[in-house]
Amino acid sequence: MQGGEHVADNQDNLFGKIQQSSSINPGEIYKIAESVKNADFSDEKTVRKLVRRLSKMANKPISREKEDKLVKTITNNKMPKDIQSLTQMFNK
Repeated sequence: MQGGEHVADNQDNLFGKIQQSSSINPGEIYKIAESVKNADFSDEKTVRKLVRRLSKMANKPISREKEDKLVKTITNNKMPKDIQSLTQMFNK
């Protein structure tokens, strides 16, 4: 197996798990990832739009208070460095 094939297999497996656990279409994840490649995460409007889009895509409405907290955290460049901390932040 070539190195690129291994990465593709892992990526497909990851997106398969995401789709199973959240019913999120991997194609939508790719679209969002592509749209934020060069995004300015210090811009509140950009970040708020992304948070709303992700919430809608995951079919997980969030309160205005939680949205504000997420936007502030992201725009101030204080994002958690690991997935566990990020998950805890979303679940507060």
